[in-house]
Amino acid sequence: MQVRRASLARMTTDTASRTAAPRVLLNKVPEVTVWFWLIKILCTTVGESFADWINMQLGVGLLATAVIFTVVFAAVLTWQVRTNRYRPAAYWLTVVVVSVTGTLYTDILTDQLGVPLWISTSVFTVALAVVFGIWWSRERTLSIHSIVTRPREAFYWLAVLVTFALGTAAGDWTLELTGWSPGVSVLLPLALIAIIVSCWRFGANPVLAFWLAYILTRPLGANLGDWLASPKVPDKGLGLGTLVTSIIFLGAILATVVYLTVTKSDVIEGHEHRDRKPKYHQRSREWPMVGVMAASAIAAGILLNWASAQPHANAAAENEGPNPAEANVHLTSQQATAHFPKSEVAQFRTLVAGMNTDAAKNDQAALNSKVNAYEKAWDDDEEKLKPLDQKAWTYIDSQNDGLFSSVRETKDPAAEKKAIAILLKTFG
Repeated sequence: MQVRRASLARMTTDTASRTAAPRVLLNKVPEVTVWFWLIKILCTTVGESFADWINMQLGVGLLATAVIFTVVFAAVLTWQVRTNRYRPAAYWLTVVVVSVTGTLYTDILTDQLGVPLWISTSVFTVALAVVFGIWWSRERTLSIHSIVTRPREAFYWLAVLVTFALGTAAGDWTLELTGWSPGVSVLLPLALIAIIVSCWRFGANPVLAFWLAYILTRPLGANLGDWLASPKVPDKGLGLGTLVTSIIFLGAILATVVYLTVTKSDVIEGHEHRDRKPKYHQRSREWPMVGVMAASAIAAGILLNWASAQPHANAAAENEGPNPAEANVHLTSQQATAHFPKSEVAQFRTLVAGMNTDAAKNDQAALNSKVNAYEKAWDDDEEKLKPLDQKAWTYIDSQNDGLFSSVRETKDPAAEKKAIAILLKTFG
């Protein structure tokens, strides 16, 4: 009788343990191969160019675009979570959508709420550290090869979303600090990724190397997209436009996903990852490689600080000012904005109004941030606005020259306020 009771107790305990433990799934993410990194960069490029096309070219607006993609993200993530194993179509569609969504969240903070990019970068860095901290304390692993339970999958996708937002903020902050063109700005994340890959080959912790490279592919892909889509002018881009760039990269993503679906070359077999032995990992070299990566980060910071102190190439060009014929053009607010989409005009008005508030508070750092955001928005819209009304575009562009010169060169508060007041009047 006692034996029967003991057996029943053991059976009850075992059943309770099995019920409480998360259900183990087949791994829900792909093997990390060259295909993984290729398609990841393609996805980040689409995230930048496709979001810009819907927001700017279609005139949907930033907030509406963010709402649309939040709903789409929820739908595709539900599909991904309900799959019982890694499915290339579901997984990579989720990555594409989350890349757009993360980009839009950062853009809202910068363009709509006026949050400086250095604050966004800091906040997302802390948020990612918190996600990783909770994930590690609960699961004792951050490995991509261990996504075999629902909680780990939830942590994984939350981390991915934050890395896209962080990568967007850090990439845009780099452009803001340096004034580099998109083509030049590709080189910094590319160099840092190359250093991380070298450290990984020399024995660095593979999980740390993976997540660092994952974050850096976001500014790499975004800057690549900007370079391809930006107008074909000196030091700008190739002039493909956001729509053509998006189509090219979406086609490349589709082709790669079809290839991976057919070949199954990136499928991780089995439930467990305990038997996987990293190819290059050497515990004795972990900390020396961390030192190399830390030194590289410090060097990158020094480079950015130096670049921020240099006269920006685009600012220098703008400071040449309009030609005399352009300077003699005078338009009313209605004439200057009549042929431009109302959503773009409203966006510019909001940014300039934010500058006016910062100038009144003598908050130079915030003013600089909003001027950079306004400049990016204006440059991004050049391809669309200039053909609509070249005279009006030139008129406003000449006023922009005065704003950029007063903020970046003369740094005269009175001149800054005057330039802002002119633009406020123009945008109504």
